[in-house]
Amino acid sequence: MSQQNSSYTWAGRFSEPMSDLVKRYTASIDFDKRLWRQDINGSLAHAKMLAKQGIIQAADLADIEKGMAQIVAEIEGGQFEWSLDLEDVHLNIEKRLTTLVGDAGKRLHTGRSRNDQVATDIRLWLRDTIDSIVELIKAFQTALLALAEKEAATPMPGSTHLQVAQPVTFGHHLLAYFEMTQRDKERFLDCRKRANRLPLGAAALAGTTYPIDREFVAQQLGFDGVCENSLDAVSDRDFGIEFCAACSLLMTHFSRLSEELVLWMNPRFGYVKIADRFCTGSSIMPQKKNPDVPELARGKTGRVNGHLVAMLTLMKGQPLAYNKDNQEDKEPLFDAADTVIDTLRIFADMMGGIQARPENMRNALAQGFATATDLADYLVRKGLPFREAHEVVGSAVKAAETQGKDLADLTLAELQAFSPLVQSDVAQALTVEGSLSARNHIGGTAPVQVKAAVARAKQRL
Repeated sequence: MSQQNSSYTWAGRFSEPMSDLVKRYTASIDFDKRLWRQDINGSLAHAKMLAKQGIIQAADLADIEKGMAQIVAEIEGGQFEWSLDLEDVHLNIEKRLTTLVGDAGKRLHTGRSRNDQVATDIRLWLRDTIDSIVELIKAFQTALLALAEKEAATPMPGSTHLQVAQPVTFGHHLLAYFEMTQRDKERFLDCRKRANRLPLGAAALAGTTYPIDREFVAQQLGFDGVCENSLDAVSDRDFGIEFCAACSLLMTHFSRLSEELVLWMNPRFGYVKIADRFCTGSSIMPQKKNPDVPELARGKTGRVNGHLVAMLTLMKGQPLAYNKDNQEDKEPLFDAADTVIDTLRIFADMMGGIQARPENMRNALAQGFATATDLADYLVRKGLPFREAHEVVGSAVKAAETQGKDLADLTLAELQAFSPLVQSDVAQALTVEGSLSARNHIGGTAPVQVKAAVARAKQRL
């Protein structure tokens, strides 16, 4: 066997060394070394089980634990040397352990394969990552609720088709994103349940002949249980696909919020100001203040969506069991997680840097006949069937538009020309405040309901 090939654990089968090109193409150490902590934790739990079952000696376990402690210190201190020749995080750590403790390090891999080892590492990493994401969602929601509570009674146009539809409050509008991210949080936690199953013990694909105790390892690592089928345990990545789907949905929600912030900051809307620290200028136009953070979040959503498609495509043609294709699961997972985490952090901060401009919101309400539905509802309460009321108000809107007026600017006599049911009490129905207050139910836009919704949301956190 050549000296060059001897660093590989499988080198005994081969008669010539791996080419440098293949070495670079197949190695994953550049990106999977971030799994080092999960890899070590999984190895320590495996070693404890091997010792408990009498498969290795207690002295071997002690040596493994001592060596791993030194490796942790080296990695944390930046002294660990990662080698491309050793392919991945698992072999790098195992090689260093063997150098430090000798035969005990060589015994660590008894009863397992890199196939179930990497599946375990990814599930451990994903579990930790989901926990971090959930906490960051809560931080964003806390900042969002603070702004929503402050603006609970600030009127703004609610839109459909991006046209003025009915009055809402800015606080009510923001609470829609609380509900979206609440569902995102639930999806991540639900994904965590399915990811939190131990693959270790499946070995390469068929289990092992050693008398292992998988339940013990699962308990040591905080898993809810074990993967019941060895083939499935090492080969499927549906938990990773599900994670990417949750990331895509969360980023889609942030992309929608980003689009609104970009629009609202435009002078044609002028609904909000965003703090300077979240914006940039132009290299040529000195007046510019660009909402780069929302724009980038909008763009990064496509990137995360791409990772979901990549993961789905990765799995769709694989026969059982493990295939080298699965090495390609890590970069999409890692980048999707990094993008979501960065987005959550910056948006939680940015919510505190958003300032409403109520006067512009109110001006926009005056331009879109926002209380037209309220006038129709008023006529219905007076006894007119809704379809007839709808037609009457449509005619009134057309007349007001011709005169360059809002509905509230029409005189009582002008309104009565469209329906004799209109009385002096119509004025309240045509005001923005009257429109808002009338929707006094759970999920409605009445300021009292918005404040109550904020209180309930805080309790849900």
